Amino acid sequence: MPSSELGSSGEAATGHRGRTKAEPSSSSLPATGLAVFGCGQDEAALFQEMGPRLGVAPTIIEAAVCETNAELAIGNRCVSVNHKTPITNPSLLALSAAGVQYISTRSIGYNHIDVEYAERVGISVGNVAYSPDSVADYTLMLMLMAVRHAKSTVRRTDAHDYRLNDTRGKELRDLTVGVIGTGRIGTAVIDRLRGFGCRVLTHDNRSHSHVSFDELIELSDIVTLHTPLTADTHHLLDRHRIERMKPGAYIVNTGRGPLLDTEALLAALESGRLGGAALDVLEGEEGIFYADCRNRHFENEALVRLQRLPNVLISPHSAYDTEHALKDIVENTLINCLNFESGRTA
Repeated sequence: MPSSELGSSGEAATGHRGRTKAEPSSSSLPATGLAVFGCGQDEAALFQEMGPRLGVAPTIIEAAVCETNAELAIGNRCVSVNHKTPITNPSLLALSAAGVQYISTRSIGYNHIDVEYAERVGISVGNVAYSPDSVADYTLMLMLMAVRHAKSTVRRTDAHDYRLNDTRGKELRDLTVGVIGTGRIGTAVIDRLRGFGCRVLTHDNRSHSHVSFDELIELSDIVTLHTPLTADTHHLLDRHRIERMKPGAYIVNTGRGPLLDTEALLAALESGRLGGAALDVLEGEEGIFYADCRNRHFENEALVRLQRLPNVLISPHSAYDTEHALKDIVENTLINCLNFESGRTA
C-alpha cells in the first residue's frame, strides 16, 4: 500500500555503480551493515542521517537489485529493497550467494517478492509500517475528486471553458462508503469518513458497521480497497461483483492494482453503469509508474482506455509518498535490520 515518505549530503556517488557508504557510528561497537537497493536521493539522505545514529552503516545503491548487481551486498547479511521493481527469483538466489539472509522491503506489501522461494534459499523477508495517514488522506482526496468530477472540471478550465459541468457533484454525507480492509490504513480512512458524516460499511466483524461482502458491494455508493494482495484477494472486485454494485457507484483503489479486474472495470465504466473510478494503483503498472513515459510507447492498452475517460482519475502509486511516511519507512527499515541481527526477528 499505498506508497509513502535532504540535503545534498544524501546524493549517491556518480560512479557507474551508484554507490556510497555512510560514516560509521561513533559507538565503540561496530556498525551493522545494510545494503539499500533502489535508493533515491531523499531516501539516501535519511539513511545516512539516521543510520549511524542507530548503529547501522548503510551502503546506498541507486539501482534496483537484480541478478547482476546482487554482489554489491557482499559483507551485509541484511538488504533493503523498494516496491517499485519486482524482485526476481534469480535475484534472490544471487543475494543468497552473496551472503544475504534478510530482506526488508520498504513497503507494507510483499507481492513483488516470492517469499516462499526466498525462504527456500535461506532469506527471511520483512516489511515496514509507516504513517497510515499518508494513504488515508490521499484516499479521501480521491473520493472527493471523483464525486465532484474534478478531472473533467480541471480539463475544461485549463482550456478556458468555465461553464458548469452538466453533472452535479455529490456530498459525502449523502453517500454510503464501503471500506474493504480495516487494517491501519482502512481504519484511518474510516476515521476520516466519519468526520464527513457519511454512512460507513465494513466487511469486518470487529466493527459495528459490519455487513456481508455482498451487502457491502450492493449498498455502497463508493467502494474503497485497502486489503493486502494475496492469491485469495486477486481480482477481489471481479466482473460478477462489479455488476452487482449500485448503478452510478464509484471505485477507489489505493491498495494494489490486481485487487481489481481492470477489464471488468473498463466494461462497467464504458457502458456508463459505474459513476467513475479513482486509481492510485493499476494492474500492469510495473515499468510505467515511476518512469517518464512522455516520449515512449507502452503496451498497457487498459491504461490508455482508462485515461481517455473523463470520470477516471489515475495517479502513479503515490498515495504513500509524504515526508512523514518516508521517515517512518527509513527508520523502520533500520530497526528491522537491527532486530534481525539481534535475533529478535525471524
